[in-house]
This record gives sequence, C-alpha cells and structure tokens, in this order.
Amino acid sequence: MISIVIPNYNGKHFLEGCLSSISAQTYQDFETILVDNASRDGSVAFVKERFPWVLVIENPVNLGFAGGTNSGIRQAKGHYILTLNNDTRLEPGFLEEVKTAIETGPAVGLVAPKMLLMDGRINSAGMCISRSGAAWNRGMFEDDRGQYDAPGQVIGACAGAALYRRELFDDIGLFDEDFFLYHEDVDLSFRAFLAGWECLYWPKAVVWHENSGTLDYGSDLCIYYVNRNVLWFVAKSYPAWLFFSSLPWILGRNIASVSFYALNGHIRVILKSKMDALRGLPAAAGKRSSIRICVSRDKIMKYVRTWWQKESMRQNGDVK
Repeated sequence: MISIVIPNYNGKHFLEGCLSSISAQTYQDFETILVDNASRDGSVAFVKERFPWVLVIENPVNLGFAGGTNSGIRQAKGHYILTLNNDTRLEPGFLEEVKTAIETGPAVGLVAPKMLLMDGRINSAGMCISRSGAAWNRGMFEDDRGQYDAPGQVIGACAGAALYRRELFDDIGLFDEDFFLYHEDVDLSFRAFLAGWECLYWPKAVVWHENSGTLDYGSDLCIYYVNRNVLWFVAKSYPAWLFFSSLPWILGRNIASVSFYALNGHIRVILKSKMDALRGLPAAAGKRSSIRICVSRDKIMKYVRTWWQKESMRQNGDVK
C-alpha cells in the first residue's frame, strides 16, 4: 500500500484539485493523510466534509513541511510513502508508475517523478546538489521537449512529490525538523545517497505543480529558511573531506547571497538568516555522527556538482 502524506497550511484553495486527482488514480491501494499545520482558512472542515476518506491529522501549531510530513509518516501504514505538496495534481496513472519504478530493484529507496509547472514547463526532473550546498531542480523552467524522457539515477527527489520506501526512513531517519521549511528534502536525499540508497527518476510518473503556491520563493520566509538551512546542510551531512575541499564554494555562495539580497532590499532577513545559521552550526554539526557513508568519493563527486557545470548538465539532460 502507498501512504500519501500531504502537509497543509492555509491551502484550502488547492485541496479540491489535489485530492480529486488522488481519487481518480488507476492504482487504488492507497491511504491519504492530510497533515494540517494549524490552518485558519477552514481547510480541515472542508476536507472532512468534501473528502471523508482522507485521514486528517490536526497539529496545534505549524510544524513546517518537515515536522508536518513527519507527523503523517509516523501514522502511515503503507510500505511506500508518497510526500505530496497540496498545490499538486497527479496524472491518473501516477501512483501506478511510481510503484513500478520503486519496485525495479531493492536498492531503489526513492523515486523522483517528472514534475511539470501548470504552463507545461519542467519544474523538476530530479534533484541536483552543488559543492556550495545549494540545490536545484534538474530542468527547472525548461520547455518540456522530451529531453528528460529517459529514466535514470539522480541524487535526490523534490519532496513536493516523491515516493520513499519505509525501510529508507527506518534506515536513515525522517526529515530533519530543525530545517522546518526548505532544503529538508535535500538533506534527506543526500543522507539516503550516502547510505547507499538509489534515487530513480521516472518520467512516466507525471505530476503538475503550482510551484510555491503556498509560499512565494521571493518572500522573506523563503529567503530566510533557504539561506539558513543551506549552511546547516553542509555542516551536518557533508563528509569531512567534501566539506573542507568545498569551502571556497560554501563561503563564496554565502558571501554572494548576502550581497545579492542586500542589494535587492532584503538586508535584514538575509543577515538574520546567516546569523541564525551560525548560531545553529554547532547543533547541526553535532548530528554528523548519525550520517552513514557507504559510497565512494568517486561516486559522490559524480553527483555533487559545481555551479559552472549546471548549464552543460541541463543541455545533456543527465548527471554523468
């Protein structure tokens, strides 16, 4: 069975489309768990009345994407867990396809589908991670011309729509709730990669996404959490040799981001983000002992890229 976990915060206006697309799936062995993070827009009442087959978990406070999703995973009964944003719509064969993908081999611990924006452009064809700790969606904003129509291994999946084996969570743990919002899926994907799990990109599984329908990428909240969490991620999850050899990229990105956001009118939030990141570094680094590394340096460097490689990777449509 697949357990679908949807965190929700004031997303009532998205839920009709999202939940209706789930009910229309060709594969019907699933449960749906909506985790509401203290919404004030009537989301809970709407779901209970309109979609009574959905299990609703009501958190008394907003636990963010990480904490909200973890709440659902802990109560899920399925062998596979699909994390799903509330601003998505699944193609009818989506569940059938991601189940096929994850069952192609026992080492496949997570599946990245093809995520499309509502205008037909690509949102994500798997995850890419840079030496600076920043991450991006492969193919983001490209026209979908078939350049990402071949399945293959990638380093990770955007948790806005990703399928996980329960054994993966048992092995490496759940999403890091200290991250709250953003980069928690990067951290989880990288921990899974280091532990030897494979992430398979499966383009036959198609999901449509509003892309930051709940929280705008240009908002202060987004700027804060992305720029705080990117530092915690490298301090926590990068092997020591990778961390120290990547310091020029790590420091360069952080200096550049402060300058960029300051020049664009966000000086207070970017400074707060970096100050809070520095305060939290000891706690993040203290989690390093929990990271299990079962892959070689060569394999890590095959997937951890430098920014200048991004364009060539987009043109090639792979992560070789």
